[in-house]
Amino acid sequence: MAQGQRKTTSRRDLSRNPRFEQVSPEVGELDEAAVDENMAEDPDDTMALIADLTAATDPTLRELARRLAGRLFLDVSRRGPSRPRGVGKLVEQPYRPDRGDLDIDASMDAIVDAGGLRGRQGVDPERLRVRAWVQPGTALCLLVDRSGSMGGKPLATSAVAAASVAWRAPSDFSVIAFGKDVVVAKSQDVDKPAERVVNDVLALRGFGTTDLAGALMGAAEQLRRSQAGRKVTILLSDCRATVDGDPAAAAAMLDELVVIAPEGDSDEAQAFAGRVGARLTTASGPSSVADAIGRVLEG
Repeated sequence: MAQGQRKTTSRRDLSRNPRFEQVSPEVGELDEAAVDENMAEDPDDTMALIADLTAATDPTLRELARRLAGRLFLDVSRRGPSRPRGVGKLVEQPYRPDRGDLDIDASMDAIVDAGGLRGRQGVDPERLRVRAWVQPGTALCLLVDRSGSMGGKPLATSAVAAASVAWRAPSDFSVIAFGKDVVVAKSQDVDKPAERVVNDVLALRGFGTTDLAGALMGAAEQLRRSQAGRKVTILLSDCRATVDGDPAAAAAMLDELVVIAPEGDSDEAQAFAGRVGARLTTASGPSSVADAIGRVLEG
């Protein structure tokens, strides 16, 4: 088994979930209509089941679940603002009537050559410049804590979070999973379809230790590859570091850090966020993590 992949789960073990027989009544079957019904009733529990089905021993069911998970989790992730806001700045740009105020200093040569703004020969608009406000691009790096139980709701939450950053910054994002080791699921400067990123996250399994400092340093390395004006690291974790290292020093390497902790288990994450000046919110499960990401990105 490749590093970071989960062990397969038998049909007997999957049947312990009371929804399983509804969504997979026979071997090799996945009833999407039943999935839709269960999503309306309990989306978190249903997404947890779909996450577990992506590791089913039955290869047909496993493949059907992976295809469905990619579409379903991407759909759930499309909530809140599609792009996080950055801090605008004034920049010089080529002249357009609706773009901004004329930059007299930058356009002076063109104005003088034309005999002034009202010169007979007219000013060449291609030589004029304006000063306009622009919003810089935003780069995102998602850090997924896989040190504990990596199945069911925690796994589905991580996959929806990955889908959410892929939607918000489709051309400039990375995803890193960390536990004992730090594994790059999607590099900042490598194109990778969002559904594949989701399924790679769903293939993860848990490890017992937590290299939080290593994960934060990994985020800094990924974001250095971006030219975006705003660079945000999103840490999905309870922030219980169990490996030697200095997470606070690693966090100081980042431009902007936000933390999303499990609802009801956020004390250590809150303490860490306060120590490093990060924003923090909580998520109760996969159906709420997209909104949580939207909240912390909006600040």
